[in-house]
Amino acid sequence: MSSAAATLTEAPTRATVEELQARIRQMQATKLDTRLIPTHSAFASLLPGGGLKEGATYSVDNSATLLMALLAGPSAAGSWCGVVGVPEFGVEAAQRFGIDLERLVLVPHPGDQWLGVTAAIADVLGVIVIRPPRRANDSSVSRLTARLRQRGAALIVLGPWPQSEAMLSLSDSSWNGIGQGHGHLSARQVTVTVTSRTGRPRSARMWLPDPQEQFRAVENVPYLQRAAG
Repeated sequence: MSSAAATLTEAPTRATVEELQARIRQMQATKLDTRLIPTHSAFASLLPGGGLKEGATYSVDNSATLLMALLAGPSAAGSWCGVVGVPEFGVEAAQRFGIDLERLVLVPHPGDQWLGVTAAIADVLGVIVIRPPRRANDSSVSRLTARLRQRGAALIVLGPWPQSEAMLSLSDSSWNGIGQGHGHLSARQVTVTVTSRTGRPRSARMWLPDPQEQFRAVENVPYLQRAAG
């Protein structure tokens, strides 16, 4: 299946990145004025401040579905999104979950230039996902953080990251759809927990996704619960 998402198949050169920047600037109509990037409503009461903050970094426990749920809201609101260093990222699933492929940039294999690529595309993308191949040194992290704040881009890191605004993780996963030895998996309920640098962890029970492949809070369960402990 052909994809509308822009994909850089090789480790990008400086010229390639500059060409991508120019292309996105031409196509991008507006820049969000708010300091919060519109986020899927299912996460509004969990994330510090009620959404993804421009210039902030968030860590996500290794979950492709949770990652796509976080991208779906900004993408639907018009933000350009990028995914760096995640070659198995599924564009068909992303499209089903509401991510606009016309505003999605994929850099599956950034090579040793993963930090430089991330900093470069922060000039023109609103939300960037990276999976670091190794730990970055403190000076590199500081430079990237300054670039994100300057450009107003949010960074989502698969795995731990210094100075993260919050860590998001899943637990208590249960699937629906299997009957007495028959049927197929059609929906999943999980507990999403957000642990921020300030305040206590907050958790909510969610469909990720529901039978209609939508993300939403589980009905008849208090949407926001304080995590025990």
